[in-house]
Amino acid sequence: MNFNTLLFTLIILSSSLFSQSKKEIKKYKIKASLVTSTENGKTLNESKIIYDSNGNPVEKTNYAKDGSVKTINKIKYNDNGDDIEDNEYDASNKLIEKTITKYNANGDKIEEAIYDGAGKLTKKHIYTYDSKGLKVERKTLDASDKLISTKLHTYLFK
Repeated sequence: MNFNTLLFTLIILSSSLFSQSKKEIKKYKIKASLVTSTENGKTLNESKIIYDSNGNPVEKTNYAKDGSVKTINKIKYNDNGDDIEDNEYDASNKLIEKTITKYNANGDKIEEAIYDGAGKLTKKHIYTYDSKGLKVERKTLDASDKLISTKLHTYLFK
């Protein structure tokens, strides 16, 4: 197998890994996936994901069009496998944004609090659910709890 064929195979393999399910990632003990693109003979990274032993992405790296690091997200999970903290860093490893997520007893996301790099609350998303457990509303509030927007979810049943 020549170098170009090997490179193409690695690119295809990495692209398919990126879209693998959590179950497959855990089953095949995948530790990381990398998506690259080749244009005009130059190969550049697009994204990289590192997984924990449960198949959860614990670090996501996004690259700029020139292949340099754009952002890195480091994610923490609770015992149920729900993401509870997502820290976003810039290329120089400076914290840009932190998202803390809370869940109810049913495992439904009920709140996301978004903080800036200095730890100051910038906004919150509050989620509500109906008696069936279906998401019906997401309210976005600013740092002083003033309503910014509301997104409603409507369902049609047979």
